Amino acid sequence: MLVKVKAKDFHILRELEVETYGDTFGPYNSDADMEDYYQTVLSLEQIQKDLADPESETYFVLDRHQEICGFLKFNWGKAQTEPVEMDNAFEIQRIYVKKEHHGKGYGKEMFTFALKEAQKHGFDWVWLGVWERNFKAQNFYKQFGFERFSEHHFITGEAVDTDWLLRKHLKENPQA
Repeated sequence: MLVKVKAKDFHILRELEVETYGDTFGPYNSDADMEDYYQTVLSLEQIQKDLADPESETYFVLDRHQEICGFLKFNWGKAQTEPVEMDNAFEIQRIYVKKEHHGKGYGKEMFTFALKEAQKHGFDWVWLGVWERNFKAQNFYKQFGFERFSEHHFITGEAVDTDWLLRKHLKENPQA
């Protein structure tokens, strides 16, 4: 089950973001680079700002005991993390599941929810960024019909990685 994150839950969200980002990317980055990311991109102030943005939504995914297992964040309009050459686009910015809940279907549940939200609100395109070395995620997105259209640099402290940008057209007769 997904529930929208309330502004008052920003501390809980930040703890979850730090935990899941650390589990995912900590092994590939220095402690200093990770700490820089936590203090800037995942600062309490930035998370509060994101939660207040009317063109962004964040959801917790809960298990059957109402325990938080992960979170999803998506954006549209000016809240998108970068300009893309697609009209009426919807960005899936973050989708993370706690390590102990991997393989239980929560990622698929959140991803499917995001796609349905994009369709429900009439968006033409859905896009996202994925680390060039995250082959498991790339294969997952490919199963949903996403294709690579560009790339960008993703910065964690002083580390610079390449993310592939993937997209999917949601309506008939796509015009790229």
